[in-house]
Amino acid sequence: LKAKPVPIQLPIGAESNFSGVIDLLENNAIIYHDDLGQNIETTSIPADMAEAADQARRNLVELIAETDEDLMLRYLEDDEFTNTELRVALRAATLAGQLVPVLCGSSLKNKGVQPMLDAIVALLPSPLDVPPVDGINPRTEEEEIRTVEPGQPFSGLVFKIQADPHVGKLAYVRVYSGTLESGSYALNSTKGDRERIGRLLRMHANSREEVQSVSAGDIAAIIGLKGSFTGDTLCDPGHPIVLESIVFPEPVISVSIEPKTRADQDKMGAALGRLAEEDPTFRVRSNEETGQTLIDGMGELHLEVIVDRLLREFRVDANVGRPQVAFRETITRTAEIDHLLK
Repeated sequence: LKAKPVPIQLPIGAESNFSGVIDLLENNAIIYHDDLGQNIETTSIPADMAEAADQARRNLVELIAETDEDLMLRYLEDDEFTNTELRVALRAATLAGQLVPVLCGSSLKNKGVQPMLDAIVALLPSPLDVPPVDGINPRTEEEEIRTVEPGQPFSGLVFKIQADPHVGKLAYVRVYSGTLESGSYALNSTKGDRERIGRLLRMHANSREEVQSVSAGDIAAIIGLKGSFTGDTLCDPGHPIVLESIVFPEPVISVSIEPKTRADQDKMGAALGRLAEEDPTFRVRSNEETGQTLIDGMGELHLEVIVDRLLREFRVDANVGRPQVAFRETITRTAEIDHLLK
């Protein structure tokens, strides 16, 4: 990948004994006392890992110093760096693509997740750090640029669809320019349709906050969109633009699925349709020759999660198996034969 990884953490323990991480930038340890990520203690580095942590920090400082001439001169003179200086230099190197910070953790046990989110905020580019977005004006077919300055026409990209049992379809939108207000209208320039913006929500994990408007750089969920899906551009109807869409790989595995009961049969089709709206790499189709309903995905785990969500979220119980193969015969080569017809 031509990337230069730089570990900024070390794990404390592994697998079932994984209990925390060592922060090499702050030179301390973060210990998790539960599997919910709520009881967290920041303490000194364990004695049995002090030597490994010291070596890893020296490597970290050396890699960061290599990306900045002034720091390199100070490093060669054995000068000490403050944690703030290292963080600022690491962010600059990350934005320039010179280094890729590496963190560790367990999402299942909610350990190491909080420092990773902090690192995203501290080290990854904000909308002000990246170049302006460009797109194509569908009327003139010419390239146009949208900047994050206030006053620019609104443009945004739908990057996720979520089926919500309470409010219906949630469309997640990343706003690239301008401002979008609740109750206004936007143009789906990908399809050429007009959409009404019902309600705007700012999502906070498992809670949500209703807002009246969102601006460039914001991410929001929209309630009320009818025909907009992942990869579609929403924009100001008076200033149309089509942003670069998202390209999805083709599914690689298929399994057959059938409802366990007649009651599940009625619900399964609707549930699979909503899941397919959410995930463009998941497909549902019917094999006319065998009569089976087939689901296609990116791997066995992908399809296992889909089937699990059918049961948990849509209360549909289903059996999964191998697709039947409709065998056929065909002529593969030419042959000569003598036949007497009486």
